[in-house]
Amino acid sequence: MKRTATANWKGSGKEGGGKLLTQSGVIKNKAYDYRSRFEDGTFTNPEELIAAAHAGCFSMKLSFVLGEAGFTPSRIETKCTVTLEAGVITGSHLDVKAKVPKLKAKNFPQYAEEAKANCPVSKALGAIAITMDAQQVKTFKAKTE
Repeated sequence: MKRTATANWKGSGKEGGGKLLTQSGVIKNKAYDYRSRFEDGTFTNPEELIAAAHAGCFSMKLSFVLGEAGFTPSRIETKCTVTLEAGVITGSHLDVKAKVPKLKAKNFPQYAEEAKANCPVSKALGAIAITMDAQQVKTFKAKTE
């Protein structure tokens, strides 16, 4: 399988701006610019999109890993923070919470580590440090779905 995305940029690196488009159309002409990447702008940026990809890929991989071990998660919530320092992506941190019926909490970290090591986006980001805090929870607060 191959997926595509297109970036169109106009102008200089600092004063210009661009639009992003994904093959699926989920992202369609979404703006990005210098301010959104390096200051306090309100558009998206490549690091935010990498964070979304890493969080989504990891969550799905963790579900597969748990399923192979005989567990079905009720919910997995992953927040990914990608760090950009001096123009270089230096890290990706996963904050993971999962509700997994019948799984002992002490065994959860091994499944999370396996998913982190084998998620395709983690592998693609292999040149940077990937850290994680993972915990199994009994309930979720109703802030995100």
